[in-house]
Amino acid sequence: MSYKKSKSFIGRWLERMSRKVTVWTGSSWAFGAAAGLVMMWGATGPAFHYSETWQLVINTSTTIVTFLMVFLIQRSQNKDSRAVHLKLNEIVSAMQGASNRLIDVEDLTEDELEILHEYYTKLSELAKRDSSVTESHSVEEAVAGHEEKLGSG
Repeated sequence: MSYKKSKSFIGRWLERMSRKVTVWTGSSWAFGAAAGLVMMWGATGPAFHYSETWQLVINTSTTIVTFLMVFLIQRSQNKDSRAVHLKLNEIVSAMQGASNRLIDVEDLTEDELEILHEYYTKLSELAKRDSSVTESHSVEEAVAGHEEKLGSG
């Protein structure tokens, strides 16, 4: 198994900083600071006669912050999503009787995901007919078990 070479100093620094900024911006303190800045801006309106420049300051500031936050939030979401997928892959691969078809399912196309969804919907419907939902691990197994019950009854 090979792993990519570790990131550069700048890459590691950016990762640490983005994590810290993401955590801080999701805090009550960050919300309070943002609300305070907006109130301070609003309070300065009369001093600047509610001019276009005064309005432009808040518009430009919020646009820049929003633009940067979109990328920061997406980066954080990508990392968190990848970690969750890896944890789920570990659980699926470690469980006896679990279908390994689900490992790396996030890499499938939309059409492949729809086929897999139909597969598990059918398995769920078959499991509802059985007395125990843990009796089968595949559609094929569930169909065979259900047909066997119908044939002997």
